[in-house]
Amino acid sequence: MYLKTNKEKYNIVVANTFSKRLIGLMGKTNIDYGLLLPNCNSIHTYFMKENIDIIGLDENNEVIYKYENLDKNRLIKIKNDHKKTSILEMPANSTKKIALGTTLIFNED
Repeated sequence: MYLKTNKEKYNIVVANTFSKRLIGLMGKTNIDYGLLLPNCNSIHTYFMKENIDIIGLDENNEVIYKYENLDKNRLIKIKNDHKKTSILEMPANSTKKIALGTTLIFNED
């Protein structure tokens, strides 16, 4: 699956297993893809080597939260009324043109 943003095409990996969710982007360098964490409303950036962008999505993939260039060693929790929140972790500064309220469309390969 992929997402087009800022004239760039990013592959999106879905963290749909325990190990993918546990490891996430920890220890990764030169991040050039996104990681989608379904049914998730909090993440941490402990043991990260690079800053990342965070997008919180509701059940319709509408952007309800956004944080650009999130530093290492931080904890983020999205407080909202949506029960099916997902989080998309992206490379730092890759989401500048994505605004709150935008519906993201993920395309299949």
